[in-house]
Amino acid sequence: MRRLIAIAALLGGYPVLLVAALWPAPAVFGAVAALSYVMEYVTARAVRPLPELLSRVHLGTTLRFAVRETMALLLVARTAGVDSPWFMALAAGMFAIHVVRAGHTGLALRLKGMLSRMPVTTRNLDVSALRIPKMPPPYLRDSRSVRFLYLDALPVLGAAAGAEPAAIGAVLALALGAAGALALIPYVRRATPLTDRAKVLTVVGEQVERYRPEVILYFSGATAAAYQARMWLPTLERISRRAIVVLRERGMAGHLDSTTLPMVCIPSAADLMSFRALSSAKLCLYVANVGRNVHMLRIPHLRSAFLNHGDSDKEASFNPFSRVYDEVWVAGPAGRDRYRRAKVGVRDENVHEVGRPQLEGISTRGPELPYRTVLYAPTWEGWNDDLFHTSLITMGPRIVRALLDHRPRLRVIYKPHPLTGHRDKRATRAHKKIVTMIEAAELAKSKARHPSRASGETPRIEHLIVTGPEPHLYDCFNQCDLLISDISSVVADFLASEKPYAVTNVAGLPEQAFHERYPSTEAGVLLGTDLAGLADLLDGEDTLARARVKLRTYLLGPETPDALTRFDAAIERVFAES
Repeated sequence: MRRLIAIAALLGGYPVLLVAALWPAPAVFGAVAALSYVMEYVTARAVRPLPELLSRVHLGTTLRFAVRETMALLLVARTAGVDSPWFMALAAGMFAIHVVRAGHTGLALRLKGMLSRMPVTTRNLDVSALRIPKMPPPYLRDSRSVRFLYLDALPVLGAAAGAEPAAIGAVLALALGAAGALALIPYVRRATPLTDRAKVLTVVGEQVERYRPEVILYFSGATAAAYQARMWLPTLERISRRAIVVLRERGMAGHLDSTTLPMVCIPSAADLMSFRALSSAKLCLYVANVGRNVHMLRIPHLRSAFLNHGDSDKEASFNPFSRVYDEVWVAGPAGRDRYRRAKVGVRDENVHEVGRPQLEGISTRGPELPYRTVLYAPTWEGWNDDLFHTSLITMGPRIVRALLDHRPRLRVIYKPHPLTGHRDKRATRAHKKIVTMIEAAELAKSKARHPSRASGETPRIEHLIVTGPEPHLYDCFNQCDLLISDISSVVADFLASEKPYAVTNVAGLPEQAFHERYPSTEAGVLLGTDLAGLADLLDGEDTLARARVKLRTYLLGPETPDALTRFDAAIERVFAES
């Protein structure tokens, strides 16, 4: 409905423009034309998919502007006549505006192409020798040149005032467009040396060699999966060896947190395998099983170790692909046992328990507020139905509704997985429903009068929806008293807090079979599809505190020595053996 209203508002003025031009009615034409420009600007930002949808039915942005220009020409033809020199100047000017826009688009595309063809990009490395130019403002480097189209508002709106103002407006628009196109030329000229593949690789290689990396963190994947590498950056900043991050997708560095670690992005497999500047490294760490890992695995002098991006009972934590690595590093004994039970070809002597250094900041104390906080952190829907562990689709909205309706009142923190909706749009719909419920609860509370202290009610509670990287998941752990989650590494990591938790039984397995298959759930409340068990979590007595402490050691390893010490020791062992 929202899209239909937006389309009607955007296109509804064009018939009126035609009538006003042919009538002619210059004042009406000017008012409707001005409104149509406003609607173009608003809908392009407020209704994101709309421009693409209209382009599919041949009503794209350029065509809509050209139609408005044609209407302006009709209006001037009716008011001044086609023999008027001002009409001729306006027609020539309108044509020239599009010629200039085409020139700007060509320059913007060339600049974009030069930068996208760089064989390697970097972060936290001194590559000043390349003299990479500063980028022009966004409106200049936009290869679609949409903002240049808005310059035709000068002649189109000028047509409402007469032929002469319209022609003068066309000249002004042409001059401004030409100035914008000419402004791009110096940027293109300065970026030309960046297309010299050999020079770029040499300069970057020299800087990497000067740094002499010893450990590599390798990552390839979609931007939505950037969290998989992001979680390891603070740990690698603290190890005793020099670490570097190697990425494969352009722009990925921008999706990682600020870090002191040097980063290089090498999209080409051939360039990566021949990048000799990495020869000082002895160990390469992998955080995800993706096809592009094979390019780094082919480098013979590097010992490979699979870290994973979480230690959980999910099938991804004992993937058969893991046997391609020299070693598999897990948090605690539970990780070793998973590979033993799965029998996927990973030899027991190649599994090493290194802890989870990221968990050091997780507190065992709650937020100590006058009300309790529940964190609902469902996982995503997985790559296929065998990996389907999310409660979001079948249980999510009912869980959140029960939390919002609970008495005494609870605070809800909702943090869905970054990949939610990646495979199944039902998850996206459930997510939106939950967001709407929480926002409605917030709105209802803001409209209600503040309760008096004498009433004995709890103070104002502000729920939290977390869909971005901040606050971090572990910060959410520290802000909550209880967790509700699915089979995922969230459960294992939450055990570091020793707080009560519940795990959803999406498949409806018998309780004993569920705990046997998913050991991380043994010290938690089992939450059935009918929400049985939720009352025990929220209102029952906590009888699993000792079980959580014991399970924590099994999943994450011993508390002493600390996880960072064990992780660092694993790295040193590799260097000693090599």
